[in-house]
Amino acid sequence: MEPITLRQATPVDVSQLQHIGRQTFFETFAASNSEENMRAYLQEGFATEKLTAELQEPHSAFYFAEHAGRVIGYLKVNSGPAQTEQHAPNALELERIYVLQEFHGQRVGQLLYEQALHLAKQAQAECLWLGVWEENPRAIRFYEKNGFVAFDKHVFKLGEDEQTDIMMKLPLPSNP
Repeated sequence: MEPITLRQATPVDVSQLQHIGRQTFFETFAASNSEENMRAYLQEGFATEKLTAELQEPHSAFYFAEHAGRVIGYLKVNSGPAQTEQHAPNALELERIYVLQEFHGQRVGQLLYEQALHLAKQAQAECLWLGVWEENPRAIRFYEKNGFVAFDKHVFKLGEDEQTDIMMKLPLPSNP
């Protein structure tokens, strides 16, 4: 198998981000949600204008996982004012890690997670945090395996459906 590589996405990658974002979100959540709510979220959450603005946000970064020239997953991290919620003065939010279903179990998610951890350490963040849907046991296990612990909950709106996300964080050691 060819190696999986990571590269930072830029605004010129908006259509690739839109495609991978919609496909991986659909693969992950369609079976557990109504068609109407999925359609609404995919339309709004991955609109070209919204993604372009996110790609241009200086406190956010997207990374693509690529295999044989094809985007197979992605990561989004936020710092400072770009975080969806403020949990610590110097934290990094891991907002999204999604991988195409056909690449599950091939360490792509782990590679993307390790990039987020590297970015957090580089920024000297005191913690890395995220929200994960309480009905996504696979993702919860992944984060627990990587040392994250639950600390709170918040509501995530998917179309008209209010869902509960478990907030998890990973404290990071202070840099000398």
